[in-house]
Amino acid sequence: MPDNRERVLQIDGLIFDKDGTLFDFAATWEAWAVAFLTRITEGDRSRAVALGKMVGFNLEDQRFAPDSIVIAGTPGEVADVLLPALPGLNRAALISVLNAEAAKAPQAEAVPLVPFLAQLRGAGLRLGVATNDAEGPALAHLNTAGVAAHFDFIAGFDSGWGGKPAPGQLNAFLEATGLVPERVAMVGDSTHDLEAGRRAGMHTIGVLTGMAEAAELEALADVILPDIGHITSLLGLD
Repeated sequence: MPDNRERVLQIDGLIFDKDGTLFDFAATWEAWAVAFLTRITEGDRSRAVALGKMVGFNLEDQRFAPDSIVIAGTPGEVADVLLPALPGLNRAALISVLNAEAAKAPQAEAVPLVPFLAQLRGAGLRLGVATNDAEGPALAHLNTAGVAAHFDFIAGFDSGWGGKPAPGQLNAFLEATGLVPERVAMVGDSTHDLEAGRRAGMHTIGVLTGMAEAAELEALADVILPDIGHITSLLGLD
């Protein structure tokens, strides 16, 4: 049954970014970058280092630069950056490798997701995921965490509604759930996420489990939280 206590933020739905929001970005994608670069270069360390630099990843330190295309970009955008250095691959083949390694990437939950999402569902909220990752890896990650069934809507950049910062995925969530944007919040760790939320007419909640600092998010966020676990307090559910 819905929780009838007065909420600080009165909403009926939440749509989450995935990487950096539901899952800690660095813990997940630094491991992915090492695995992908090793695979695509067949273990050639110097080539792997060079390719990493092209997408803002320091292989020696195993860290992303704050402006890395990987942080908020789609696999297609990452492929477009790398293709000039990989003449033996076409775009579709490279995206396939990117997605295959993404599906295997280890996932570090930002907070324990099963009880967190169960609490939101128990309060009557409709939930969605809008990611610039591909839909296949996104479903793999959510299923591995045991939480895919908690969501009413899951969209990747290739699901037919485009990627963020365009609002297509968010508008599709509204259509799928019958909710109005004024009663929904977009939750994300990047300006792409929050811009999409603003363009869809939603509330925006920034979290700091990605690569962006609070100062980067504050112009687009109605509120900034350390992580998604603080949302229950924001909604008056604790």
